[in-house]
Amino acid sequence: MTSDNAQHQLQREWPLWEVFIRSQHGLAHKHVGSLHAPDAARAMGHARDVYTRRNEGVSIWVVRAADITASSPDDKEALFDAAQNKIYRHPTFYPTPDGVKNL
Repeated sequence: MTSDNAQHQLQREWPLWEVFIRSQHGLAHKHVGSLHAPDAARAMGHARDVYTRRNEGVSIWVVRAADITASSPDDKEALFDAAQNKIYRHPTFYPTPDGVKNL
């Protein structure tokens, strides 16, 4: 087996990690991509090298893809329609203080 084939085989056995970057303080982390790595420390290093090459972030999260539980788009109605009846949860009823960003 050539070294390229061996490396490709190893990467296929490594778990998939999802990468989230926070671009600046006060903002939420956003999903930026995925990568394969043998463990969390290497996933963090690879994420830094691949997704923050131009200092575009202040924080990185790496999460093993197998540990993520997600809803299906088909479940949207059951999950989110109940919130539509609770209009007090919408921010339109609250004044936004001057100087508050990213609300």
